[in-house]
Amino acid sequence: MNIRGRNKVTPEFNMSSMTDIVFLLLVFFMLASTLVTTNAIDILLPKASGKTENKQSVAVSIKKDLTFYIDQKRVGESVLENQLIAKLSNQAQPTIVLRAEESVPVQHVVKVMDIANRNKFKVILAVRPN
Repeated sequence: MNIRGRNKVTPEFNMSSMTDIVFLLLVFFMLASTLVTTNAIDILLPKASGKTENKQSVAVSIKKDLTFYIDQKRVGESVLENQLIAKLSNQAQPTIVLRAEESVPVQHVVKVMDIANRNKFKVILAVRPN
């Protein structure tokens, strides 16, 4: 007489359905992530250890008291654009190196970038190395 039960549970687990679900989720997230676009401003940032290729550049500095300097010469905010055009008019690739202190409001930095954009000047945003 056989006392053991007919329903014997096997300790094996079939992973094929689990791998199918993981694969489908992976494909879904890969496709979904390519459709996401970021709203970022393209700014050319210099490398901390490298050198700038363009040796003919004009430095525009903005201090925290909102004074503007072009190559260490103080200029008024109203004549900034005219001074930049006069300095960069004879260069083949006019470049502005923009140095702004941390506490300067962003609207003043954007004003210099807007001047550069209107006159087709290249802007390099100067940062300090980490």
